[in-house]
Amino acid sequence: MPDLRLPLDDGLAWHKIERACVYPKPAQALRSRTAYAAAHVVPSEDPALDAGIDWESTLAYRRYLWSYGLGVAEAMDTAQRGMGLPWNAARELIRRSLLDARACGGLIACGAATDQLPEGPAALDEIVNAYEEQCEWIERHGGRVILMASRSLAASASSLEDYHAVYSRVLSQLRQPAILHWLGEMFDPKLGGYWGSRDLDQAIEAFLALIRDHSSRIDGIKISLLDANREIDLRRRLPSGVRTYTGDDFNYPELIAGDGMSHSDALLGIFDAIAPAASAAIQALDRGDPTEFRQVLDATLPLSRHIFESPTYHYKTGIVFLAWLNGHQKNFRMVGGFEKARSLSHLAKLLILAERAGVLTDPDLACARTQSLLSRSGIVATAP
Repeated sequence: MPDLRLPLDDGLAWHKIERACVYPKPAQALRSRTAYAAAHVVPSEDPALDAGIDWESTLAYRRYLWSYGLGVAEAMDTAQRGMGLPWNAARELIRRSLLDARACGGLIACGAATDQLPEGPAALDEIVNAYEEQCEWIERHGGRVILMASRSLAASASSLEDYHAVYSRVLSQLRQPAILHWLGEMFDPKLGGYWGSRDLDQAIEAFLALIRDHSSRIDGIKISLLDANREIDLRRRLPSGVRTYTGDDFNYPELIAGDGMSHSDALLGIFDAIAPAASAAIQALDRGDPTEFRQVLDATLPLSRHIFESPTYHYKTGIVFLAWLNGHQKNFRMVGGFEKARSLSHLAKLLILAERAGVLTDPDLACARTQSLLSRSGIVATAP
């Protein structure tokens, strides 16, 4: 493949894209850490069909993640919950993914939210009922629940006691321990002030009080605040047996590696994009090689920080772009047209960083697809 002339922030520049992914699939289950990749969805060519989802490509991607030993966090914000994927489509996605997971023995947990409710405030009983409906659907089909943060609750709660009451009622009815999900407002501005306070220290205390009261019903917490020090402090204070699943796409190598006193497992959107590297890093930990673990994951960090740069909630565009470059879907398209949310210069830099991270399956294909995208915008990417 010839060099590509890419539109970067400081103008057009030539880059050679040639490094291919060489990370192996694991020969056995990953042991040192539990790692979920929050998986994206592939839209159908006709949005009026099949809930707007290309089921074949979407499920094939889950099988790809499982083949690297990762778990799938299904129907989360990476799958565009709250940004294009409504509950009726999410429930079908959950049903189909759970069937596939059983067939191949893949680890999976599924997001339950309250997004069947209209936008805006709702009565607390309505919020509880909405959570219960989604949790029941997941558990009826054999899944573990990830109890997602609720926009309706954020819009309705008047105190931390309201959060405690809602979550207590929902958790008390689950058949197996759930993963609690705290998504910071950089990922979703409508979740500002979650747990009853915009002061993070106060919010953490309320969160911990809930966890302590229901620790037997909580497998772990998924925390996405992009604040490594707060996560480390929080995980050290958790009751015994409650895991921390980092959702920090800026600091995950150090958080997963741990500090000798505690470590985080993972539930990360970036693991969708860097599955081979994520798997290889944990394989290194399994072999007792923390140095290789850090070398592999640290190489992916510039890519992740770029994909998740502000506005962070548009990170899904970069996730899907990289999946397209790697041949996992036919077109660079997203549910709701969100593929247009990032600039060409952002996507061009993403290609460069993906190559440096070693996560391009076929550099020639990635270059050809980037060239086709640029040409549609009038940019000649290769020399005549």
